[in-house]
Amino acid sequence: MNRMTTQEVQEHIKNNKDASIIDVRETEEVKAGKIPGAVNIPLGLIEFRLQDIDKSKEHILVCRSGNRSGMATNILESRGYNVINMDGGMLDWDGPTE
Repeated sequence: MNRMTTQEVQEHIKNNKDASIIDVRETEEVKAGKIPGAVNIPLGLIEFRLQDIDKSKEHILVCRSGNRSGMATNILESRGYNVINMDGGMLDWDGPTE
């Protein structure tokens, strides 16, 4: 599984304005704040929303602590997606939120 720290993700976003961030937390959790531009696809819906995830792009997966995004990373990797898990999740995130 590919991983990035929250600091590495912040640098990646700075250098790649079109970076794809997928937040796999529940909708209620995301209301408290998410990484700007992140798309919310709750973990429980990830397999039902595969058509909404561009297989040709790299995606960084985010959750509260890194556990659910790790599960989503495994699911998507097994289906041929290029994905990276953000270790530490939003608990460790000190960048901007919306």
